[in-house]
Amino acid sequence: MSSDKHEKPSFMAVVLSVIAAFFGVQTERNRQRDFSAGKPIHYILIGIVLAIIFVVGLMGLVSLVLPDSP
Repeated sequence: MSSDKHEKPSFMAVVLSVIAAFFGVQTERNRQRDFSAGKPIHYILIGIVLAIIFVVGLMGLVSLVLPDSP
C-alpha cells in the first residue's frame, strides 16, 4: 500500500478519476491516490477536455433531435 502513494497514476487512471468526479462517485482510496501522487495540471487538463467533449456531444445530440427551424 505504501508504494501506491509514490506511484504516479496512469493516464487511464487519471481519466477514470475525472469521470468519477464528474458523476460524484469517486472512492476515498482513489481520491487519496490522486491528491498524494497525481499532478493537478493533469486532472485539470483532462477535466477541461472531457467537459468540452461532453458539451459538444450534447450540442450534437440536440441538433439531431430538434428539427431545423427556418
